[in-house]
Amino acid sequence: MMTVIWILLAVLAVGVYLSWTAGRLDRLHARVDSSRAALDAQLLRRSAVAQEIATSGLLDPASSLVLAGAAHEARNAAEEEREVAESDLTRALRILFEDPAQADDLRARPGGEELVAELQTAVRRVPMARRFHNDAVRGARAVRRHRLVRYLRLAGHAPYPVTFEMDDEEPRTLQPGGS
Repeated sequence: MMTVIWILLAVLAVGVYLSWTAGRLDRLHARVDSSRAALDAQLLRRSAVAQEIATSGLLDPASSLVLAGAAHEARNAAEEEREVAESDLTRALRILFEDPAQADDLRARPGGEELVAELQTAVRRVPMARRFHNDAVRGARAVRRHRLVRYLRLAGHAPYPVTFEMDDEEPRTLQPGGS
């Protein structure tokens, strides 16, 4: 009789552990989804501000064309091409604002100060959002690597979480104290 009780307690303990692990994995997947949505929002905000600067008439025509093209590509890229398109936008912003005189000239024009400030905020938030997303992905992957999770398929049909890798280095002139 005592053996049956111990077996039932062991089965109950394993069941509680598996239930807790499945719940934890579900919460991690929800965190991945919400961090990806936040990252997408920050990327869209950055490309919208870049597009606004490009079409504002405050830049020379060549810079406007390059920035508008990169922002358009970043906004409309397919999911599998998104990282490359966002990296291209980052490089276009870095090239455009490589020269401190370019940022100062843009700030000096009417409406330019607000646009540069908005771009600074957008550019600064992208790496943070990407870092939060990639941290959430790493956490979910760590739990999914456990043998019991794999063998018992506790992840269900949830897609395997993937990190978002892109060049997100801020232009020097847009960094705090950068000008």
